[in-house]
Amino acid sequence: MFKKFSLTDRLLMLAAISSLLFSEILFFSGDKEGSQFVGIWVPTILAFGIYLRLIKMSKND
Repeated sequence: MFKKFSLTDRLLMLAAISSLLFSEILFFSGDKEGSQFVGIWVPTILAFGIYLRLIKMSKND
């Protein structure tokens, strides 16, 4: 399954997972506002990855 992922896809996935984990660490350490701010990054990073994938697909056509 991961063989289809390019290096960019893997890095963006790592960034999204890292952001999620950091958000949870902030939440459980008591910084609820900070955790919400960092938690919003996750869908943004994933959406950026989808955007890059769509651009790549449109160049191949």
